[in-house]
Amino acid sequence: MPFSELLRQPAETAERLSHARAVRLRRRDAADLVLMSADRATAEGEVVDLTARLLASVVRRDPTLVREALPTVLPWVRFLPSEDREQMATEFVEVAEAAAAVGNTAAISQLLTEWRHSAEVHADPDLHRVLATPSSDDFGAVPRPAAE
Repeated sequence: MPFSELLRQPAETAERLSHARAVRLRRRDAADLVLMSADRATAEGEVVDLTARLLASVVRRDPTLVREALPTVLPWVRFLPSEDREQMATEFVEVAEAAAAVGNTAAISQLLTEWRHSAEVHADPDLHRVLATPSSDDFGAVPRPAAE
């Protein structure tokens, strides 16, 4: 729903939460916002925390479980070389556990984005060749970006 509707009809907008997990507020000149009850946010945070800690515990007992499951959960992982899959699985568990400990999952999202981009490079032979070829050229100074 548009953000302006929250401003015009706050009670009606809040009432929508009784029928939905959350309400997405669309904004024209900024990122969308999500409105959810504090109880729901707390519960979801607890689930994320428990899941990350449980995953870390399981991996400590049998590290192969996550490595075997990743291609099923994230199909793009199949494009990564095997040593990168190992590294990604290890980093994922470590970052998930740390992110849960501080109550902020942004680092997990960033890690997945970075590894997905790596998989995209490996999936495209031409792009991989260009990026993997050493370059001895110096392309000169990089100009300073214009101020916004």
